[in-house]
Amino acid sequence: MSLPDSARLVFIAACAVLAACSSSSPDPNPQIPLAAVNEIVNLTNQQNSALRFDNGAIYVKGGVRGIIVVRQNASSFLAFERNCPYQPLDTCARIKIDPFLRLYDPCCQSQFSLQGQVQAGPATRPLRQYNTSLSGNLLTITN
Repeated sequence: MSLPDSARLVFIAACAVLAACSSSSPDPNPQIPLAAVNEIVNLTNQQNSALRFDNGAIYVKGGVRGIIVVRQNASSFLAFERNCPYQPLDTCARIKIDPFLRLYDPCCQSQFSLQGQVQAGPATRPLRQYNTSLSGNLLTITN
């Protein structure tokens, strides 16, 4: 019994997709694991005072290894995962703040702008960015 042409095409396409998805060697730069993010930052709290200035940044709980919040201006904030995108499964792959200058991973020496873009590598991917929403003095961070 032979398959109709349409069924044969579906079968061939499915085989091609499965072959493309399988890999004989692991990815040298795996994706950062996913984590649900829903954090609220009160901008009037003293512990968040660095966010009163443009390019000020703070650490916030949440994400995979924490979150970094950067103030762009009085009404615009960016939030990034602290897990470095270069070899994110390494235990030391955690982004730090160089106040008002840059973000960096002391483990692999990757450097990122305050907008999360790679400035120096080995990292080739930007920092994972989360959504931010400002309502009064409350900044909500979600994914």
